[in-house]
Amino acid sequence: MAESGDKSGWSGLAELSSVGFAMVVATVIGLAGGYYLDRWLGTKPWLLLLGLGFGIAAGFVMLFRSVNKANREFDGSN
Repeated sequence: MAESGDKSGWSGLAELSSVGFAMVVATVIGLAGGYYLDRWLGTKPWLLLLGLGFGIAAGFVMLFRSVNKANREFDGSN
């Protein structure tokens, strides 16, 4: 039986599966921010591309942090 402080395997799986959703959201936010800044400042398409790049980078940072956190938790439980 699992101890009360331990996470179940399903809980860890749910946490890691949300990373894909977070990557998409970060990319869309960066893309939308760049699009609206381009419309406002008239710099098409440069800020759109910059926002897209920042959104993708933010998504990968979240991915790496989540994987490292899950790896530390998995190693600590053994």
